[in-house]
Amino acid sequence: MAVQDAGHIEDQAKVAFFNDPKVRSWIYQLLLVAFLSWLIWSIWSNIAANLEAQSIATGWGFLSTTAGFSIIQKLVFYSESSSYGRALWIGLLNTLLIAFLGVIFATILGFLIGIARLSSNWIVSKIATVYIEVIRNIPLLLQIFFWYFAALRALPGKRDKISLFDTIHLNITGLKMPSPVFGDGSWIVGIAFLLSLAAIFYLRNWARKKQQEEGVQFPVFKASLGILILVPLVAFFIAGMPIGLEHPQFVTTGAVLRRGFTLGVGMNLTPEFIALFLALVIYTAAFIAEIVRAGIMAVDKGQSEAAHALGLSNGFTLRLVVVPQAMRVIIPPLISQYLNLTKNSSLAVAIAYPDLVAVGGTVLNQTGQAIEIVTLWMVIYLAISLVISVIMNWYNQSIALVGR
Repeated sequence: MAVQDAGHIEDQAKVAFFNDPKVRSWIYQLLLVAFLSWLIWSIWSNIAANLEAQSIATGWGFLSTTAGFSIIQKLVFYSESSSYGRALWIGLLNTLLIAFLGVIFATILGFLIGIARLSSNWIVSKIATVYIEVIRNIPLLLQIFFWYFAALRALPGKRDKISLFDTIHLNITGLKMPSPVFGDGSWIVGIAFLLSLAAIFYLRNWARKKQQEEGVQFPVFKASLGILILVPLVAFFIAGMPIGLEHPQFVTTGAVLRRGFTLGVGMNLTPEFIALFLALVIYTAAFIAEIVRAGIMAVDKGQSEAAHALGLSNGFTLRLVVVPQAMRVIIPPLISQYLNLTKNSSLAVAIAYPDLVAVGGTVLNQTGQAIEIVTLWMVIYLAISLVISVIMNWYNQSIALVGR
């Protein structure tokens, strides 16, 4: 009887080949891969046939062809004789510039507004509330148009200016300020600056460890500020002051058409950049403010009460107790806002700011390489989004609570 039962169990263990769940799962996956491969091949074949019928060449050879158009804002050298590849590189740098500065300033403004909304001061709290509710409900494109076509158009004309300390100037052509001129030995100052950043990073970790072990606070901010200023400044004088400033030149005499700021002298932030920057920062900060408010409210009130019982002021309680715990709630949705800001920067094409989309659109119109340009857009924006996600997720993991 026992032998028969053992044989019965063995027969049950021998499942038919197509009834095996593992085999069926592999078959389904192979069929799905085959179907997707056929679908992609069919789409590509159809595209290639249509392009051939319209005599449109494909490939990446156009990137080395002369562009023949100018770009109003460029971080590296570019001229009309540069290639299309160089033009797209300029557009990418402009996109990265507006995204980087936008993320920094939107975060600062968002944190301030979010904390202000929780203020015990009725006026401050209501102003922050009105700001958030109004800005969040106005489309970003309309805000860009407001800054570009309304606010900045009210500035003085090309032959006039508004000056601050006769150093920073503003008119309808943009914001003019001195630009740095790097001479021999400037690399010494650059190395000193990098060393000061490394020293600040070490000092921050040391101060945190000291506080955890001894309960003694070190003035990290003041010390870091001193290091950041003094170390490069000392290197600057030791190297013989190799870095100078080129101030904008404003011509007030001569022919009327020649009056105004001289092109190519000093640093110029174009109206397109200013309008896009202000709109992105103000719009995104409203969403970040709500994220910060929710994160702070997620921290148990007992934490603040315990900190006050230990004699900590409201400022120290917020900085040392509440915000560090709130960051674990704030970071995940904050990543989404950083990604949104970066992708929203593509609206720059509406006001002719030369970002990746605007420059790529010009290249597309001149070359007809629609597939290549759209592919570049998708790949680059995907890469930027992935990099932001990786960095922020790494930071989120570094501040996460470690289970025992």
